[in-house]
This record gives sequence, structure tokens and C-alpha cells, in this order.
Amino acid sequence: MVLLGFVGEAQADYVTGARLSDRTLCTKVDWIERDVLDDYRTWIGVEGGDPCLLWRAVRATAKQRSLKAHGHFGGEPGLPDARTARLALLLFAALQDRPQAVLLVRDTDCDTRRQRGLTQARDDRAWPFRVVIGAAHTKRECWVLAGFDPLDSVEKDRLKTEREKLGFDPCTQAAELTAIHDYDKKSAKRVLSELTAGDAGRESACLEADLEILRSRGERTGLRAFLEELEERVLPLFH
Repeated sequence: MVLLGFVGEAQADYVTGARLSDRTLCTKVDWIERDVLDDYRTWIGVEGGDPCLLWRAVRATAKQRSLKAHGHFGGEPGLPDARTARLALLLFAALQDRPQAVLLVRDTDCDTRRQRGLTQARDDRAWPFRVVIGAAHTKRECWVLAGFDPLDSVEKDRLKTEREKLGFDPCTQAAELTAIHDYDKKSAKRVLSELTAGDAGRESACLEADLEILRSRGERTGLRAFLEELEERVLPLFH
């Protein structure tokens, strides 16, 4: 059994990141099928029974456990998220049953320093597990949009409407969805909700798109890099 730690902003981030990881395993490891995945890997947070650790809970949890993360990173000041990520990794490192890998999944919100901050935390020391970085530019929803293809005429019309409103295809050019506020025209969250009519099941189905399509469309949103890190750092744990 391989234990995989996860740090995300919300349950939706965990669902997206874990699904993409599981799909990578099932696609790349011949002897792992989806119906037996639970026999080979378990997702964990740092509290008993939780499948993930939320970013907003990291500092309070670390304080409760007397863990601190002061100082610089390789002589340089910490960039956004660097210290919080280091605390999160320290929390996992302190567990009695430590994971073999920890996934750090975070929206960049148009601040590319966040990705470098996560990298600072990963490079801070020789952690007792592999660390995977998933920096979604600008939002997690951009990754989901990469897997959206219209299923019927209604969805084709919705996509056409969004293309005309935005001036580009939000599925193949999701990196252009740079708005931070959910109600803005270029909000990835707004566009995904429009295309899927707010249907969680339809959103989930987008993550079942061919991995090569997700790679291609996710070049500029960080999705391709995340999938490559999964192959590089997680897959070897199952061989």
C-alpha cells in the first residue's frame, strides 16, 4: 500500500488532483485497474481519516503541534506559499505513518511566484518522501476546462456563446482566463459553470478526457507539468 499525502485549497482541488493521479496510475501501470486502486494507494491528510490537508488549516495545525518554519530558503527570502508549504511538508514528515509522496496543489491566481514558492519548499531539504507540485494557472477550473468537449448541440451552443463572449476558445486556451473574481467575464470558474450548467457530474466527466489531450491543452495552465511530475515522482513507487 502506497500512502499519498495531499495539500489543496478545497475538496474540489483534492478531487481533481487525486483523479488525475489515479488516471495516470491506471494508464501507465499495466497491472493497476480502477476497480482495485484502493488496494494499492491511499490518500491521506495529517488528521486521522482526512484524505487531504487544506492550505488554510496548515498554520493552525502546525502551531498545535509546535512546528515552526522560520528562515530563508537557500539564503533567499521565501516567495508566496513557500513557508506554508514547508510547514505542510513538516506536518507530513512528523507523521508516524508517513506518506511516500505528497502532492502540493495550488491555484496561482495570476501570481507565478506561488509556483516558485512551492519549489523553494520542496528544495528546502531532503524530505523523507517525494514531493509533487501542481500549480494551476490561474485556477483549478482551467485544468477541468481542458477536458471539456461538447456532448450534444446544447453544449455546442454554450461553447459557441463563450467563444464569442471571450474572443477565444476557453477549453484550448484556458490560460487566457486570468480573472480572479468568480463573476468576471474571464473567470475560469464562471466559464466552467456556464459550459457544464453547474452540473458536478459533467465537470467530473471532463477529467476523463484522454491524458494526451489534457497534456496538449494544459501546456500553459500547469496541467502538463503536473501530469509529468506525477509520472516522474509517483509512478516509480508502483514498480
